[in-house]
Amino acid sequence: MSLVRLLGFRTLNCGCVIGRYRELASSRELTYVEEKGATCETYAHRRNHTITAERESSIAAVAQAS
Repeated sequence: MSLVRLLGFRTLNCGCVIGRYRELASSRELTYVEEKGATCETYAHRRNHTITAERESSIAAVAQAS
């Protein structure tokens, strides 16, 4: 387990809340699903799991198109 610094939270169009963190040892940025939206149907959005930046932006684009 490594130390991380919170960069911020954001709510996706599907209702899921994601948290962005920076790992202090490697400066790598991580994005976690903090809370799944009540109406979210995306399997990849699971509470306390990471999502990649590419997946986050593509999911947000699909959610906007819906």
